[in-house]
Order: sequence, then C-alpha cells, then structure tokens
Amino acid sequence: MTSHGQPNGSAAGRRSAKGGIFPGRARGHAIGLRVMVAVTVAVLVLGSTLVKGLVVGNGAADALAKEIGNSMTGLAQSLVRQLDLTMWARANQIAALSRIDALKDPAVAQSTIDELKRRDSTIAWIGMTNAEGRVVAASNGLLLGADISSRPVHQEGMKGLYVGDVHQAVALNGKVPYLQGETPKFVDVSAPLQKADGSTVGVLAAHYSWEWAHVSIRQLTEPLADRKGLTLYILSADGTVLIGPDSTVGKPLPVPALTGKLRDGWSSEVWPDGVTYVTGVAHGKGLQDYAGLGWTVIARQPADVVFAETNRLRVTIIVSGGLLAFLFSVIGWFAAGRIARPLRAIADAAEQIGKGGPGAAIPNVGGAAEIRRLSVALRDMVDGLTNKDAALMRLEDIAYEDRLTALPNRRYFEQYVEASTGGGGGSAMVMYIDLDGFKPVNDRLGHDAGDAVLRQIGGRLASIFRDDDVVARLGGDEFAAVLPRRAGRPAPDTDELAARIIAAVNEPVSFNGEKLRVGCSIGIASWPEDDRDMATVMRHADAALYKAKRDGRNRAVRWMRTLVGSDG
Repeated sequence: MTSHGQPNGSAAGRRSAKGGIFPGRARGHAIGLRVMVAVTVAVLVLGSTLVKGLVVGNGAADALAKEIGNSMTGLAQSLVRQLDLTMWARANQIAALSRIDALKDPAVAQSTIDELKRRDSTIAWIGMTNAEGRVVAASNGLLLGADISSRPVHQEGMKGLYVGDVHQAVALNGKVPYLQGETPKFVDVSAPLQKADGSTVGVLAAHYSWEWAHVSIRQLTEPLADRKGLTLYILSADGTVLIGPDSTVGKPLPVPALTGKLRDGWSSEVWPDGVTYVTGVAHGKGLQDYAGLGWTVIARQPADVVFAETNRLRVTIIVSGGLLAFLFSVIGWFAAGRIARPLRAIADAAEQIGKGGPGAAIPNVGGAAEIRRLSVALRDMVDGLTNKDAALMRLEDIAYEDRLTALPNRRYFEQYVEASTGGGGGSAMVMYIDLDGFKPVNDRLGHDAGDAVLRQIGGRLASIFRDDDVVARLGGDEFAAVLPRRAGRPAPDTDELAARIIAAVNEPVSFNGEKLRVGCSIGIASWPEDDRDMATVMRHADAALYKAKRDGRNRAVRWMRTLVGSDG
C-alpha cells in the first residue's frame, strides 16, 4: 500500500475541515438594494398619490355635491318665487280692475277686456258675468251669453278674490288658437264686482294660460344649458306633476320616498329608475296678501353627471401619481446604484475572504461617509479576526495534537470516531497498535530515548496511512487508526497494511549513535461488520491486540468471534 502523506487528523486537515473566518453565507433569491429602493419609492409615491386622490377626490365630491345641491335648490327657489310673483301680480291686476265702477257697464267692460287681452298674451280668456253667472262680456266673444254659474271661477269670485289651481278648461278646448290639438290648462283668477252698498252684481274672471309657466322655466334654464340631465318638476298642492317629463304630467310625483320629506333644501336620492339624483326642493309660500297655491318646485340632476368632474380629477391624480412613481423609482434606482456599488464590492470581498481566496481583502471604497467608515471598520475587523482565527486554530491544534509526535491525540481521535460514525452510515476499519519492547528502551536509556523512538515511529505511521485515514497517539506507546471506507474506492488490504506497519516499526531508530529496535502488535476490527456499536468495535480491536501479544508479539490479529471469550 502506497503512502498518501499527512493524515486527515493533522493540523492542516483540521483547519480545512473547519473553514475560514466567514463560515459561508446563506444563498437565496434576496432582493437587491437597488430594486428595494426603487420599489419602496414607487410604493410610497403611489400610495401617497392614492391617498391624496381619495382624500382630494372625496373632498371635491362633497364640495361639488354641496355646490350643485345648493344650485338645484336655488333654481327651484327662483322658479317658485317667479311663479308666486306672477300669480300675485295676476291676482292684484284682476282685484284692481274689479273695483272700477265703470266696468259694471258691460259695454265698458267689453272694451276694457279686449284691450287687456290684446296687451297680455298670457290671458287665454277674460270675461264678466252678472250675478246669475251669465257671461255678459268676453274676450273674442268666447262663451258670451253662456251660463257658468256652476263653475268655481264664478262661485268663488262672488265671495271674494279667488285664485284657482291649474286645471283643464274643457269649455275652451279647441277655441283658443295657440292651444289647438290639446286640452288647454289654465289658472283661474276672479274677483267680485260690487256696488257702493257692497252688493255683488257680477264677477270679473280670467283664465291665464299655463304656457307662461313654461316660459318662466325656459328663461331660468337657458343659462344652465350645459347642465346635462337637468330636469324640473312643478307639483300642485296634492303632489300632482303640473310640469315635468311628458310621462309624468298629471300623475303623482314618481318618487314616493320623497313625497313625505319634501323640505326646502337639497339631498342625494335614489329615484325609481335606480339612478341617484342630486335633488333641490323649494315650496311656494305666496307673496304679501297672496297665500299662494302650495306649489312645489323640484330640480334634479344625475349624480354621476355631477361627480363626473371629480372622477376625472381622481383619474388625473392617480395617473400623474403613477407617472411620478415611475419617475422617482427610476431616480431611486440610479441613486441606490451609487450606494449599492461600494456595498457590493465589500460583499464580494467578504465572500472571497469567506472562501479563503488568496489576497482577498475588504476594499477601501468611496461614496457616502458612512460606507467609507463601514469599509474601514470591516477591514480592521477582518484583520483582527484573521489574527484571532490563527491564534484560535493554533490553540485548537494544541488541544487536539500530541505534542511529541504531532499526531492527533486521544481527545481528537475519540471525537472524530464519534462524529464520523454517529450517523450510522458508512463503514470503517479500526486498528489498535501497541509497541513491543518499548519499556526496556525507556528504562535503560531514559525518557529522551523513549521520546525519540515515539517521534520517529509516529512519523512512520503518519506516512503509511491515506489522507482520509486518521492515526492518533492514545498515550504512552499506544496508537490507533481509523480507516473509513469510501464509495468507489477499494477497501484497504489489512494484511498487507499490517505487514507494512510492522516492517516500518521494526526499522531501527537512531539515538546518540545507537540503533534502537522495537516492534509492534496490532489488533484489527471492522465497523459495522463486527458490531453496529462503534465502542464495541473498538473493544474488539483492543481484544485482538492483546491476542497478538499473547501469541508472540510483533504481529497483527483480526478480531473474530472465537475471541469473544477473551474480549475483556
């Protein structure tokens, strides 16, 4: 068997087994500093933008809803005020005319009525009745001589100033030119014609066309033509729609949920069509001595139209935030690169030091003051650790090394055996070696001669075993070896190895010009063939060693079952 140099249990072997100063870093898919900074900046900018968009958007939406709601309420209030003002003026006009004594003459009344009709296009019909309700004067001769005593315009007018709500005038249907093709709607105003003694001799009555209300709405809404989806409702006192979308006119308000809470002001309500509207409400309260007809005006606009601008604002903020996040992340990427480059150089150097690379050292990098301080501190630390590591390894060598022979000592041998066989896998050969004739040399020539013999024998044994074999001095003239069996490598020939060991030990040792001779006995056992327990295997090798001594020394004995009786 050829020599393979230093055993693995030597100082060099122990150092290589333990590694360098840095024991090796954990590998993984770690996120780089540049990516981390870029992503962090992007998340922060985008997050702040989203929060800003949410806060600003919600604030703007609330402010805009309030503004639109107030404008809806203002529009409704303006219209209801216009309606009340117009009706108050109409009522005052008829009341003033009814007090003129000359109008009690039908001829004078007729000329006055014709002039009024010519000047006021909103008057659909105006006439005078006598006390019995027969029409004695009328515009365009309409209903002249007709009996309208059963109509509220005459009955209520006989009692005092009367203002009637919007109604259909069936008697005038088709007789008023500009209302051809539909049932005309009017507002009635009438007042009593009284003599000086207070007796009522007739009624001055007028039907005002409802067309003037449409004119008022057009005048108010023309400046608001850009208000998409703007709708106006005029409700009578009982909630019937007087003016509104065609499908709702003459019907109750199509929002039952609103009818019970139609207070002045604005709100955001869901209507039956499932659409949410910003809705403004105003009630007619009359004017001065005119109590009013209890009309209600509702102005509404779809909420999605109202909030479209705030939604565009949100989108603009978010898009601009995304662009800013990208821009700042790019800036962060390049800025982090200036920081990461020196740190990467330090990390690469530390990795090379950990691998034991020759000439590896922490570089003196530039950049930020903190990074320069880090490189200096790491370089000093590595220098200190290197010195300490060398000192610690030397102490470890001293602790595990036999100082006389430079072989591993018993402590190292036992720990090695326990560590290499504790997992239960593999196999190994154990050899116990004890010198023959050593004690006479030691007794006759002294310890110096004995030490010289042990040193030279130790060197010879170390040169015989392979690199991955461990040979140690257990104490005195006792040695032991463990020969692991590696996969793919042939098992050592124990007979040939034992013969070489015996021959090497039998070679004379020179001491002070004298040739000293010793021999050796060897006990051999195998793990796990001889036993699964390594401690038992070592006892078997020891028993085989003593069998070799009993059989005449200077020989090797392989443990077998026949030795069980002598295995102590």
